[in-house]
Amino acid sequence: MFVAGIDAHTTYSVVVVVSNTGDLVHQPTRIPNAEPDRLLRLLEEFRPLEAVVETCPSWPWLFDLFQGSGIHFVLAHAKRLRAIADSTYKRDDLDAELLARMRLAGLIPEVYPKSVEQREQAALLRNRAMLVRQRTAAAARIHSQLHQVGLHMARGHLLTRDGRQWIRSEAWPLLGPERRLFIRMQWAIIQRLSPMIRSLDKRVERMGREMPAVALLRTIPGIGPYRALLIATETLPVPAQSATKRHNDDVVKVGARIGELVLHIIHITSPAGPGSGGGCGMSRSPPTGPRGNWPYPTNRSENAPRAISEHNGSSSRNPKL
Repeated sequence: MFVAGIDAHTTYSVVVVVSNTGDLVHQPTRIPNAEPDRLLRLLEEFRPLEAVVETCPSWPWLFDLFQGSGIHFVLAHAKRLRAIADSTYKRDDLDAELLARMRLAGLIPEVYPKSVEQREQAALLRNRAMLVRQRTAAAARIHSQLHQVGLHMARGHLLTRDGRQWIRSEAWPLLGPERRLFIRMQWAIIQRLSPMIRSLDKRVERMGREMPAVALLRTIPGIGPYRALLIATETLPVPAQSATKRHNDDVVKVGARIGELVLHIIHITSPAGPGSGGGCGMSRSPPTGPRGNWPYPTNRSENAPRAISEHNGSSSRNPKL
């Protein structure tokens, strides 16, 4: 068996091949990313072969390139990998060789490489999250101007017609011309972003209809189209059952993590708030993890999963323009 360590960059990749005995059988070679056939030719003489790549913007095209070529693709978790092999002396050829040798030593923290379909789903979800984040930031800037003149408006009321009328009648006399202009500009941003978000909501709905897992997740109280597609994209597919204990344990662990994530989403988005169990059939105390500790933060304003927090910024409780 052989292992190829690939240090991928934006315009080129450095490749090193090591045998299962630890011998360096191919010296570090820099290959432009515009020449994928050259990379395949370099690796075709080494079989069976595993190719190790760190998580980075360049891994998807390498994953797609190796499909059907007889090369087993291994995606390494970059952050956890650096925790194991932290070095102040960085060089492309050394990094590539280190990836290969760590794979031989069983020290690579693997990540599931998403398929093209899953990457498309993730792109849709992140696009929507980005727009929601921008709209929420614009609304927060308006709230900040109100706070500076001693006024306060309930969360979500700002995006309603009554909220805008209230600002014109109550806040306008207390605001100077520059602050009024600032608020008008933030409203213009919100008005441009809201139709885009609604169009993406429709795409999320359509994409979810084609996935049985999304339909199943939506039967859980508190899980809507966005969260269902998010969970399905980030956690599926679950590895198939295997006769070996190791693979069986992997299935149990993945299933447990999915269950924890679903329970956490229900917990932080229940109508009565975290820890109340409002309407979801949950106890007042949050569920605990395998070691007796709740595995996720329960304060939705601090350290909540980013995608969930972003979605909350445009939930049904915040009427759109």
